[in-house]
Amino acid sequence: MATPLKIGFLGAGKMATALAKGFVRAEIVFPREIIAADPFPAARKQFADETGAKTTAANLEVAASATVLILATKPDQVAAALAEIASVFTKKHLLISIAAGVTLAKLESNLPAGARVIRVMPNTPALVGAGASAYALGKYATTADGELAKKLLSAVGVALPVKESLLDAVTGLSGSGPAYVYQFIEALSDGGVAAGLPRDIATKLAAQTVLGGAKMVLETGQHPGALKDQVTSPGGTTIEGIHELEKGKLRATVISAVRAATEKSKKLGQG
Repeated sequence: MATPLKIGFLGAGKMATALAKGFVRAEIVFPREIIAADPFPAARKQFADETGAKTTAANLEVAASATVLILATKPDQVAAALAEIASVFTKKHLLISIAAGVTLAKLESNLPAGARVIRVMPNTPALVGAGASAYALGKYATTADGELAKKLLSAVGVALPVKESLLDAVTGLSGSGPAYVYQFIEALSDGGVAAGLPRDIATKLAAQTVLGGAKMVLETGQHPGALKDQVTSPGGTTIEGIHELEKGKLRATVISAVRAATEKSKKLGQG
C-alpha cells in the first residue's frame, strides 16, 4: 500500500489556502494529510476553517510532519523560512516554491546539498480553481517530482512545465495578466453603460463574455483569430468595433504590457 502523501505549507495565506482546498477537492489528499505554518493567528484560523487541516506557528513542525513542502511566504521571508527547516530537510523532502522572483539557485543554496526543488509561478485565479501556472524543475528534482507538481497545480487550474529562464515571461503574461483582463472587463462594462445599459447588467455581460471567449479558445483548440473571424460578418457590427480597437492599438498595447511586466520581473529577481 502506497504511503499517503503528506503536504506542508510554509505560509498559510490566500494562495496556500486555495491550493490546499484544490488538493482536497481533487481528492489528492485528505485534510488530515495537510499542515500549514504561519506566524499570524488570523491566517492560521482562516486556513484551518476553509480546509479542515491542522495549523501551527512553527515551520519546523511542518517540515517534520510532511515530505512535500510548499513555500508560500512573501519573497523577503523565504531565507528565514528555509533557515528554520534546513536542519530537518532530507532527501525525502520536495520543496515547491510559489514565492515570486526567488530563483531555483537561491532556494537550493538555502537548503542542504542535493535538495529537490521546484519553482512555480501561479496566478490569482487559482483562488477560484481557474489558475494558470508554470513550473521549472531544480537541478536535483526528478521527473516524478515534476509529475507530482503538475498534478497538484492542476487541481486549481492549468499547469505547464517551462525552463526557469521563461518564468519571467510567465509572470508578465499569466502572473500579471488577470489585472489586464479585469481592466478589459471594466472597459467593456463602461462601454455598455455608455450605450445605455445599467452597470450591474453591463458588468455581468462583460465578465461572462470574457469567460465564454476564453472557454471557446481552450475547448475548441482553434486559433483566436479564427474564432474572431467566425463572429465578424461582412459589413456588420463586430468589424466596426474591431476597427476601433485596431485604431486604439489594443494588440500592440497588450504586447507592450506583457513585455514591460516581464522586464520588471527580471529586475525584481536580480534584486
